[in-house]
Amino acid sequence: MAEVLSQSQIDALLNSMLSGGDSGKAEEKQPEKKYRKYDFTTPRKFTKDRIKMLNGIFENYTRVISSRLNAQLRTTCEITVESIEEQKFYEFNNALMEGDVLAMVDVTIHPRDEGGEDLLVDDPVMVYLSTSTALGMMDRMMGSENESEREIPMGYAYTDLELQLYEHLLRDIISLMGSSWENYVPVTFEYNHTQVNPTLVTLLNLDETVVLVDMKLDFGGSEGRMSVVLPGNMLVSVFGEVSRETMGRKATSEDNSEEIFDKLRDSTLEIIAELGDTQLSLSDIYHLNVGDVVDLGRSKDSPVFLEIGGYQWFTGRMGTHKKNMAIKIDEVCYSAEQRSE
Repeated sequence: MAEVLSQSQIDALLNSMLSGGDSGKAEEKQPEKKYRKYDFTTPRKFTKDRIKMLNGIFENYTRVISSRLNAQLRTTCEITVESIEEQKFYEFNNALMEGDVLAMVDVTIHPRDEGGEDLLVDDPVMVYLSTSTALGMMDRMMGSENESEREIPMGYAYTDLELQLYEHLLRDIISLMGSSWENYVPVTFEYNHTQVNPTLVTLLNLDETVVLVDMKLDFGGSEGRMSVVLPGNMLVSVFGEVSRETMGRKATSEDNSEEIFDKLRDSTLEIIAELGDTQLSLSDIYHLNVGDVVDLGRSKDSPVFLEIGGYQWFTGRMGTHKKNMAIKIDEVCYSAEQRSE
């Protein structure tokens, strides 16, 4: 007996025939969306707002050092921030190779308050310049005009002269780093020394949280990489100072607002209520007596204009309040044309 297909099997067969077998190919073309694994055992130490703040700081920093390197290397140098990521120090340290060098930087935070003491951060900031990038810059500084990149062997060791040029180059770049932090808190970055072969030295605790700023350099037809390692303890001190100054500015602004309102409450403001206008001769005014009526050409229900500083700001109606004459405001004249009518 022949096998009988169910209705669902028939529908699936018809759909497959109508699609011509392209549905499977279409699914293959769609790239698989990748997600970064989140380690719940080590939660993030800094919020997205703080990372965004650092991104703005280093975007400004790249513009500053680009103009400086243009003059030193005598060529166009473009620097862009590729990524700012929070990670453990061992992730950066494991990526270093034998022969790499790091510039160690001292950080000092200067409080804006008078009498406040400067804070010298214990953990140093580290600046990494890839070997090929550093050597290419040195060639340009020494007068070379070769645009092609030279091949650097694995584990290349800097000579003493190259280390001196490396220090001169990094010292100048690092001295400009503090200017990009001025909008938040005064911070001084000072070159300390060059650490040769940092893989053999414990610079930070391997489990220390750091923020790695990766920048891409493009100069004279060559591409390179520059990284700045910001220790977590240093950033906690900086962000704490930023928060304290922000709260201080808010308190100061609130105090000023109260002072301003106190002065406004004690000030006098002349408000003129205009019922209408008419023309009288001098003799008519001379013969006016108590009880006389002056015709203004307006009905008793017509609105009254309130003038402040020579402009009509409100319209209202005459009345009484606690047996005193008063005016009830009906409308605010927002536009300048309406006030000048």
